[in-house]
Amino acid sequence: MNKIQTIYKTLHKTYGPQGWWPLSKNSLYSKHHNGPPKSNRDVFEIIVGAILTQNTTWKNVEKTITLLNKNKLMDPKNILAIPEKTLAKIIRSSGYYNQKAIKLKIIAKFLYHTKFYNLLQLSTNDLRNILLKIKGIGPETADSIVLYAFEKPIFVVDAYTKRIFSRLGLINENNNYDEVQQFFHKHLRKNLKVYKEYHALIVKHAKMYCHKKPLCKECILRKNCKYYADIKQNYKESYS
Repeated sequence: MNKIQTIYKTLHKTYGPQGWWPLSKNSLYSKHHNGPPKSNRDVFEIIVGAILTQNTTWKNVEKTITLLNKNKLMDPKNILAIPEKTLAKIIRSSGYYNQKAIKLKIIAKFLYHTKFYNLLQLSTNDLRNILLKIKGIGPETADSIVLYAFEKPIFVVDAYTKRIFSRLGLINENNNYDEVQQFFHKHLRKNLKVYKEYHALIVKHAKMYCHKKPLCKECILRKNCKYYADIKQNYKESYS
């Protein structure tokens, strides 16, 4: 078993299944259900959530999703019908609301003219490439949509991933998105459930211990962490 798999098992044993992507109570898709989204509405909510979570916390996004549901806006047609300024006010809690209102309008227009079924029939790479051509959707957002909305196996990389695994000494902190993703694809067997859980577990661990100023002494990965080993070594040298 390689280090990437060992870390996954350690995180999973410690935190348990995360059940991502969490959807609102309006959804038929429960938080800890690992099956596919139950409806096009579920798929759209995941896509909306992936866009709203850019540069903010999920807690803020949850507030926004609640308001969107309350205003019956979890539908591409309704997003297109509402004035952009009104939409921006509704999604204010997610931050960068003016830009995100534009992004939601763009993705709603795309999805209004494109059948979800046709997107589901695409290969992982073809779907990803189509999403990346849409204004406002970068690699992380595209991969979140591919993985969680359309249930296709692709590893999602975020800032937490780079932080944790560069500190562990397994990647370089200067590696770009594609390089980090390829690293995980190389060392993990292609598995939809594992890809979903691993990404969620990384987020969980970063929030628990691997902060910008990490809680190394309490971290469950400290025994295999280069960053922590360097700290201990520097401490010994300072007091030797």
